[in-house]
Amino acid sequence: MRSHPGEVAVQRRAGVRVADHGSSRARADIPEVAAAFLRDQRMIVAGAADDLGRLWASVLTGPAGFADAADDRTIVLRAAPAPDDPLHGLFAAERDVGLLAIEPRTRRRMRVNGTAVQTGESLVVGTEQVYANCPKYIQTREPTTPPGTPARIGSGSAPTGRHRDWIEAADTFFIATRAAGFGADVSHRGGNPGFVRVTGPRSLEFPDYPGNGMYMTLGNLELDPAAGLLFPDWERGRTLHLTGRARADWGGDRPVVRFEVDAYTHLAGTLPAGWTAPGYHRFNPPVRDQGSSRSGSAIGTVL
Repeated sequence: MRSHPGEVAVQRRAGVRVADHGSSRARADIPEVAAAFLRDQRMIVAGAADDLGRLWASVLTGPAGFADAADDRTIVLRAAPAPDDPLHGLFAAERDVGLLAIEPRTRRRMRVNGTAVQTGESLVVGTEQVYANCPKYIQTREPTTPPGTPARIGSGSAPTGRHRDWIEAADTFFIATRAAGFGADVSHRGGNPGFVRVTGPRSLEFPDYPGNGMYMTLGNLELDPAAGLLFPDWERGRTLHLTGRARADWGGDRPVVRFEVDAYTHLAGTLPAGWTAPGYHRFNPPVRDQGSSRSGSAIGTVL
């Protein structure tokens, strides 16, 4: 795969000196160790653009084995987005998709980018990029109940006060991005509660911390500001889906990502409604040391 110009631009801005360091290095085939990891998963995060070009991130769940590799370039997810899910109906025809298989209990995660089409109640994914990520900033937790049945609680153009409180208490969220000709991607973001700040009725910002230096998320945003955020409510089994536009502010030594909300959907039953208490990653920076982007403080590099 050719080099991603957005990744290259961001890497240069960040001072990354490694040549050919980005998504172009990812392999398309699924190693056996990755296939075995997939078969153990009960939760897969998915990201895609709708017909209006809006990015959404959502989550698919099922018993262990619901995600499996049919061959070395094909994954079958025996689950499809529910009728109230923002991704519902999008895969009637083949569409770019980003997947993240994440196991909070062990802090293991694997990203898969490719295309997907719905066949019956399954999504069939053709892989183009398959690669593992490090365990940084993943909070350990394990489900204690099964998921429910997804149902919409609300939707609109601006999150409510309780949504803003939810966002500011989050220790985990997921971000979907894309770039024309380079596909879709979905990634994990984590930190201590308070690492995401609500800055207005329809705006928020977050620091990202040192990662692998590939800058796949920021690279996509360099070419296309559309983004989708997914905030899980681990205690109630609910999810908050935001779609809008994001940009990286490089006013200090390192970027702050600012996000403007265009629309939201609030779902219940998408996740198990009970999880063990979180174990925060030892590399999570203390929130009090992150500084404020509004004062121009440096906040950390973006994965």
